[in-house]
Amino acid sequence: MWGKVPQRNKNFTGRGELLDKLHDSVTSDVTAVVPHALHGFGGVGKTHVAIEYAYRYRHEYDLVWWIPADQPMLVRSSLAGLAPHLGLPPSSAAGIEDASAAVLDALRRGEPYAKWLLIFDNAEQPEDINDIVPRGPGHVLITSRNHAWQGVVDTIPVDVFSRTESIEFLRKRVLKGINPQDASRLAQELGDLPLALEQAGALHAETGMSVEEYLRLLKEQTTQLLDANKPSDYPLSMTAAWALSVSQLEAKMPEAVELLRCCAFFGPEPIPRDVFGRLDEERTARSRLGRLLANPILLSKAIRELGRYALVRIDSGSRTIQVHRLVQALLREDVGEENRQGFREEVHLLLAAAAPDRPDDTENWPLYAELLGHVTPAQVKTAADPAVRRFALDTVRYLYSSGDYPSARDLAQEFLEEWRATGESDPWVLSAQRHLGIVLRELGDYAEAFALNQRTLQLMRTSLGPEHEETLLLTNSHGADFRTRGDFTAALEHDRESLHRHREKFGPKSSRTLRALNNLAVDYLLVGDYERAFDLQNEAFTEQRRSPNSSKVEELSSWNGLARIVRLRGEYFEACDLGEDAYEFGVQALGADHPWTLRTAKDLSIAKRRAGLIEEAFEIAQRTFERVERVFGRDHPDTLAAALCMANTLRAMGGTVEALELLRDTARRYPRIFGENHPFRYGCDMNRALLLRVNGDVEEACRLDRESLEGLDRRLGRDHHYSLTCAINLVSDLATLGDGEEARVFGADTLGRLRNLLGEDHPLTLASAANLVVDLRAAGEEGEAGALAADTFDRYRRVLGEDHPDVRVARAGERLDFDFDPPAL
Repeated sequence: MWGKVPQRNKNFTGRGELLDKLHDSVTSDVTAVVPHALHGFGGVGKTHVAIEYAYRYRHEYDLVWWIPADQPMLVRSSLAGLAPHLGLPPSSAAGIEDASAAVLDALRRGEPYAKWLLIFDNAEQPEDINDIVPRGPGHVLITSRNHAWQGVVDTIPVDVFSRTESIEFLRKRVLKGINPQDASRLAQELGDLPLALEQAGALHAETGMSVEEYLRLLKEQTTQLLDANKPSDYPLSMTAAWALSVSQLEAKMPEAVELLRCCAFFGPEPIPRDVFGRLDEERTARSRLGRLLANPILLSKAIRELGRYALVRIDSGSRTIQVHRLVQALLREDVGEENRQGFREEVHLLLAAAAPDRPDDTENWPLYAELLGHVTPAQVKTAADPAVRRFALDTVRYLYSSGDYPSARDLAQEFLEEWRATGESDPWVLSAQRHLGIVLRELGDYAEAFALNQRTLQLMRTSLGPEHEETLLLTNSHGADFRTRGDFTAALEHDRESLHRHREKFGPKSSRTLRALNNLAVDYLLVGDYERAFDLQNEAFTEQRRSPNSSKVEELSSWNGLARIVRLRGEYFEACDLGEDAYEFGVQALGADHPWTLRTAKDLSIAKRRAGLIEEAFEIAQRTFERVERVFGRDHPDTLAAALCMANTLRAMGGTVEALELLRDTARRYPRIFGENHPFRYGCDMNRALLLRVNGDVEEACRLDRESLEGLDRRLGRDHHYSLTCAINLVSDLATLGDGEEARVFGADTLGRLRNLLGEDHPLTLASAANLVVDLRAAGEEGEAGALAADTFDRYRRVLGEDHPDVRVARAGERLDFDFDPPAL
């Protein structure tokens, strides 16, 4: 498996001793894999040594993968690109964060490949990537100019060529020949620096310039550079060689040099060739590259000339061009302060024009991944042009749509630090804060997201107006903030108004309106009105499938929401069918590790468990919990929900001790995310109480159930699905403790409420009735118990069938317990 490794340098020379030393060092680690780093100053050839190592020893590996590492956010993207080669969902489906995490896990385990080589090129700070450098059975090679790696990994210094290597290289590079004496003189003047020698050789080969003439010009150029007081961290030999190559090319084709100067203001990563062909006619006419951009033949010629002079690296396979970071630095220094901003603005417009619309569309993610590496180096944050700022925010949206929430947060904050100088009511600041609020909520930072969105919405309503597009988009998003606080009724009222405004502004079939409709369906679900929730969710799902502007993420969210509501209505088998379809769609369209696919898997596990398919439910719950924890960490809301699902399934499988241990840990974490009084916190405690009782600690279970029910009553009222589920379990606590009278009275009251709320045939209602039969018989009320049992078991047979586990338990005269599973908010 061979990926992303740059083309081999056909003129690679020498370095034999260095390569042998590196190979011996890498392969000598038989007990523990230690990353190795090649370090040295710019232009010394670290990257070419790493490329040559990969090609020379590729036969020893099953997998070799190249990773640009100068920008931390690009590292995960490059790692994610390896996913499909390891049998994992691709980043275009699973999202960058999920795919890269899955790749790291597979590498650490050595599955499916134990012999692998990962090369992290141009890593700067160890702390930026050290936590995502895999430690496993394979090998890691890092190139860096930063000597700080010496304290972190095994390092091997890379120096300039020996004189013999310099002469050998020049005689390879100059096809028409150069004698050893001239080559030695040239190497002497260029300090044996490989990058400088490459450019000198290219210039000699292209122009036929004699060595005498080159040395004369080089001496004059060096004098000028010294007079200009060039920065000391640029090798003078490189500066002189570069300047001479540029001056010679400028005399031959000035347009090529102008293109090169523009490329200096991109990032050091490969630049997509098509970036230079997307400006509209008006902007092309005003561009300093206008003549090139308007003439594809001239543009192609300019790029080829830059390649021939070794000023850019052309990769025909990926259709990219790349400028060495040292050359970029020299070019930026050379153009002067007065021209730098103009070139940056040129690059900003080129990037913005190249970016496709709809960054949440999976088909557009590969191009956004290519453009991402240029956003920060090109200082896109400094742009004021509306098209460029829209591109900046679309990049943030691409990142969080693809699942890379940390990078989305960091980039949004980077833009806001720059843009807030214009005032907090600036429309672009407000829009960036809206995106940041979404990311913070996805990361589980609920309190911070609520405060930011509330403040931003107030500013939008004042400065933009309540009917402005951005105001309405944030209005819809802000409804989720009320749900995360447990204010389900407030969320319902908020989202009713939001949907009304969306219908008026965008029309009933707009994808934005359908998102608002979906959110309102979630609100009705949370307040327990499942019939209204079903009608709205069904409408949203049906229209989103028809709409060309709805994303696959939105479609899956609605599909899973519909399956969840069907389950909560008590139609377990139908929920399994819907959930299976939704999950299969998610795996195919987004990948198995995408957040919404994982949420769908969790809900499918719950439906399977309710339908009595316990082993299938356990397999899905276990796999999902492991994946969610790996992707998000232990304290993320999705992980907590997956932990509850896992514990509930463990209990159904008979693993009550293990389930209690998991729930104890989860219960400690819930208040940190949701607060002490959130309904979900009480739901978690209700599940813990159930496990305490089945493990023998009945008094503590009863205490915890009473406390949970009081909390749910305060937040939701007694006539709510969650409250009545807790009440069923509390009745069982009382009965087990011997308080039969209170259990019967409390059980009868709960059954009446459930019949009114969910209907007589809902499985939860039937469970309450079956438990009341047990309590009535314990009190000697055989007549009443018999009549209730006959009615209940007849309904059970029709609703769930004779072989359902709940029916078997009820017919055996044993008590039924029900648990809580939180929906996505």
